[in-house]
Amino acid sequence: MAPENGRSEEHEETKLPDKDGIDNAGYDLSLLIQNLVIPRLIADRQEPGYRLDEQKQSPRYVSGTSRAITPQDVEDFSLLSTRSDARALLDFVDKCLADGSSVDSIYVDLLAPTARRLGEYWESDERDFVDVTMGLWRIQEILRELTLRIPPPAVAGFGQRSALFSTMPGEQHSFGTLMIAECFYRAGWDADIMIEPSQSELIGKFAGRHYDLIGLTVSLDCPKATLTGLVSAIRSVSSNPATRIMMGGRVINDDPGLIEQCGADATAVDAPSAVILADHLVPLKADTFESLI
Repeated sequence: MAPENGRSEEHEETKLPDKDGIDNAGYDLSLLIQNLVIPRLIADRQEPGYRLDEQKQSPRYVSGTSRAITPQDVEDFSLLSTRSDARALLDFVDKCLADGSSVDSIYVDLLAPTARRLGEYWESDERDFVDVTMGLWRIQEILRELTLRIPPPAVAGFGQRSALFSTMPGEQHSFGTLMIAECFYRAGWDADIMIEPSQSELIGKFAGRHYDLIGLTVSLDCPKATLTGLVSAIRSVSSNPATRIMMGGRVINDDPGLIEQCGADATAVDAPSAVILADHLVPLKADTFESLI
């Protein structure tokens, strides 16, 4: 699953601006890392032929109990990413998985907060540019390796339902969009992604393909009329008149009432909750053979 704007064949050097430049522009470095650097890492995660360790076999994770990722795990993993190589980080992740943590939890509760924590390290001068850059590069390796070693499980109806996840036109805060699309994909949905589309590009996507669901990430303040107009336009051109529209992100979390006001269908506070809600909004169709009995 790759973003609409494609995947680069070569890795470009990641550069962080100086602190004064960030302050003058009004940016928060943790958001810069979260929304600009990590999306590239995720988008590049399926480079052909990549292996962290060609000789290592995929482990079998067996656990009778589930284990939640804790804030201390995030702190330990963040520090480890600045000090050790990627194999040490992979051992940490393997231990979490063996103890019962889900892959989705590794993505949402460990890797994403670690990226934000690295940004905080740099902002507070706890770690320098090299430490932060190397930490992000090592997280890149872990993302790739997890996808290769632990593919999405076979689930009933895999690929039967389709969804498109997109940032709001004009927004660059794409990390949340990429992460939620990955969770839907692993839950059996056919998930597409659009990053930084224009409104015409987003609307045109619906005119050309049937989607059961759209998920919009709203990270920046915008007029209610803008959200209402976009929802109305999607419904008017969609090739599926029953398309469900979900919204999330900071703006919606701050004011959930916007969902009803702009005519969308639902919202959820995080990716796992969104998958559960979407499963109710768009239930699996009955098996064709069963329907004939």
